[in-house]
Amino acid sequence: MPEKNLDFGRFGAQGIKGSDAVARKLDELAGGIATPVTARRGLIARLHYLTKSGKSRQAARKAGLTVTDRTLKAWLEGKRRPSKASLERIDAAYRAVRRQNVARHLLKRLNREGRGTRVEIHPLNQSQVARPHQRVIEYRTMNVRRWDKIVGSWAAGDYRGLDDAWTTDVLPDLGSQWGQYEYVTNVGFAA
Repeated sequence: MPEKNLDFGRFGAQGIKGSDAVARKLDELAGGIATPVTARRGLIARLHYLTKSGKSRQAARKAGLTVTDRTLKAWLEGKRRPSKASLERIDAAYRAVRRQNVARHLLKRLNREGRGTRVEIHPLNQSQVARPHQRVIEYRTMNVRRWDKIVGSWAAGDYRGLDDAWTTDVLPDLGSQWGQYEYVTNVGFAA
């Protein structure tokens, strides 16, 4: 059933791909610096996170933050301000490095020694769909025990792999109606 929704929203249904909702929730669970990168405090906090050790500097370079040490020092001292493109690269590198650093801990908490984590799936919003085209889609809960592929794809920034893991490894556990949950309003879980 998934990948059959090629014309999603044609009749007015609203929602997002379930895997995107999972990625949002994992980002939320990963936490991080709340101050935006455009504020001085947020910029300095991200730069310190990305440069606190040789390993984090290497990960930042791998994630796309390739600036000289001289430029980095000028940014940290406040002598120069990064361009808009540089701010975006700093924020993207921070998110990528943060995901890699948090993934192992998050995976352990989600798997809970094989017990898994309870997931709530909120169906898509059909309030704008004409009555004859609406279908009954229930709120569902399920226990997900295999988080390895999901968290691994999320940490690597591989959204296609995350979508594949969600739709082929998790959703079929819902039974014959699993295709109705390719698009949802929200996916909730805690770790």
